[in-house]
Amino acid sequence: MPTARRSARASLVVLLAVVALTAAGCVPEPGPTSSSSPSASASSASPTPSATPTEEPPAALPASCDAIYSAGMLATLQAQVAPLNDPGITMLSSQNVTALDILASGIPTLRCTWGPPSERGIATNVSQIDDDQAAAIRDALLQEGFSEEAFEGGSIYRIQQEMITQDDDLVTMGEQHYLAGSQWVSTRWINAEIPGYTEDIVTTVWG
Repeated sequence: MPTARRSARASLVVLLAVVALTAAGCVPEPGPTSSSSPSASASSASPTPSATPTEEPPAALPASCDAIYSAGMLATLQAQVAPLNDPGITMLSSQNVTALDILASGIPTLRCTWGPPSERGIATNVSQIDDDQAAAIRDALLQEGFSEEAFEGGSIYRIQQEMITQDDDLVTMGEQHYLAGSQWVSTRWINAEIPGYTEDIVTTVWG
């Protein structure tokens, strides 16, 4: 190949290399990406933990049956329907099926009875329940014809019946229930209605 032609080709290669390098130098620098944001911005976006409100726990049940009555009511019961908690008493504090199911479900409860095994006595449970259980009890009592009256932030439900035995004896029996939040007092009595009985328990335990 002639010397002049080789020189021309070499010059052309050098020129093209210079053009390529110049073009590469015109490529702009990459801008900052989202990953290059300051760490302070990321930390400031984190949510601040807030305090979670807690429900107030139900009041503890009394430690003994003596503690659910005022001194006056306790004296009346001891004089009229003794003894307290005779082991022979099997009467339950309700005959309502819904109430009995809830009592048997394992809820916290204190059972108290008055009187010996006979046709006269009282059975009471002071219990803790949840909202669904309270609503179920209320509906069941009203369906059975219990009356309802407001008392101390809750309601008292009552029913009373009379029957004649085979010996022509008149038997009077009844039930009283108090419902307020997690509080439930259930009482069944036979020939032993004590005026103010449920009201006294409510005011003594939660008053």
